[in-house]
Amino acid sequence: MIDSLEIIILLFELVFFAVISIIIAEMFVKVSMNYVSLIMGAVLGLLPVTTYDIRSFNPEVFMLLIVAPLLFFEGQATFLNVVGKRVKQIFQVTVIMVLLCAIVAGFSSYAIGKIGLPLAFILAAISTPTDATATQSVTEGLKIPRREGFFLKMESLFNDASGIILLNMAVLWYINGRINYRETLTDFILSAGGGIVIGFIIAWIIVLFRQALLRSSYNSVNAQVIIYLMTPFIIYYLAEEFHVSGIIAVVCAGVHNAETQRSRLANAQMVYMGTNLVSIITELFNSIVFVILGMMLVNIIKDESITYNSWIWITLGAILYLSNVIVRYIYGRIKFKMDNRAGWIFSLGGVHGAVTLSLAFTVAKTSVNSQDFSLVVMSESVLIILSMIVPTIIFRFILEKDVSDEDGEKELDELREEMIQQAIATVQKMYLAKNVKQSVIFDLKSQNQNTRTRDFVKEWRNAVRHPQYTEAEKEMERRAFINAFYQERQYLDMISQKEARYEKYVYHLYSEILLAESIVLNSEFVEE
Repeated sequence: MIDSLEIIILLFELVFFAVISIIIAEMFVKVSMNYVSLIMGAVLGLLPVTTYDIRSFNPEVFMLLIVAPLLFFEGQATFLNVVGKRVKQIFQVTVIMVLLCAIVAGFSSYAIGKIGLPLAFILAAISTPTDATATQSVTEGLKIPRREGFFLKMESLFNDASGIILLNMAVLWYINGRINYRETLTDFILSAGGGIVIGFIIAWIIVLFRQALLRSSYNSVNAQVIIYLMTPFIIYYLAEEFHVSGIIAVVCAGVHNAETQRSRLANAQMVYMGTNLVSIITELFNSIVFVILGMMLVNIIKDESITYNSWIWITLGAILYLSNVIVRYIYGRIKFKMDNRAGWIFSLGGVHGAVTLSLAFTVAKTSVNSQDFSLVVMSESVLIILSMIVPTIIFRFILEKDVSDEDGEKELDELREEMIQQAIATVQKMYLAKNVKQSVIFDLKSQNQNTRTRDFVKEWRNAVRHPQYTEAEKEMERRAFINAFYQERQYLDMISQKEARYEKYVYHLYSEILLAESIVLNSEFVEE
């Protein structure tokens, strides 16, 4: 086992490499962050300072700290009334289709991979959960049809419980040499049903507490945001303590987003802060998942005690992937009456990620021997990688292209630049002290990152050396910014009426202006 210091160092390494992955992915916009994170994880695994033993990996901690918040925040983007209207279809893709995928993948792995049937079904069960965030990474810059997109999202949110129950059944089969169908069905009903009940109850209690706090004299923006961010951890932990599915609990709790819809203006600052923190956490955690995957792959390959031939786990990973793809395609065509194109979109769109990886490591805490555990991790890793690479290639041919990131950024920058020039022209016409006018114009130019580092250093030195503004100069600065931002909004309003295609860019820029104005008007500095 590793001590606390090693855990802290490992966490620092994971976060550091995840951040580097995000930066690199931004530099190469056509490359998904997941691929970059996978490579960075492999680099981390090759470093001599990384001596982490994969058998010490705690899947419960991974599920609690990484998977639970990811699923909760994904659920926040799903309307509860939509889920209620599609319960039957959700059941069909998250229970019936999952069961069919597991059966086909299990028997295929047993027949072709020449492994024991219980181990084959352990592999099959782990291969069933999909990941909405991973799916988004392979469809970036492409338009996924609304109907297929809905099925894929609902499936990724609710199919995890089915995979967990099937895995528990397969592990007991592996240990005891027999299957208890009645016990498995009972466990599924209690685990999934209990997760739904616990998730809704705890979420509703937290929502009511936060709303009561919001309307009291004891309300604190920071406390409210912290409570919101802690919600998935609390719900997952309590659900597991009640021996029901923590995953289902956080997903069901996540779809209570009507709270934000009906209280977003009660404390706009809190909602804005929470939304931005969720975005940061989601991107960071998703990157960490694939950094861990890359690191574990390298560690297993380096482990000399593993005697399985590499072709075995590559073959099994391919079998698992093909079995799931074929079953999903046939099921979509027959059950949901999809045409050929829609069937392939639905089939290939089932991309695997955090939950699959977590379930694979869950096997380490069972009586499965170390050789078979390594085989499970490597085979499922091949499955995850194939589920990302194949649709990344094929979707380029069967999906319509959305406005590319490069083209979108170019149009956005052009609009922003013209908007800033309008604001600068307004400030130039105002009667202002020279130092105030110069400072305001510099800040306006920086809205488009249109200033050099040397310009920043020069302005920073001026700010440090020169005395604080007088009250009259502060008022001049406020008025200058108010007029400048007003001119920018007027320009955007004019553009949106002339060109409908600019609509989404206009709203994006409008929100930037409002945020900038809020920062300028509320900024406070300590004076001597």
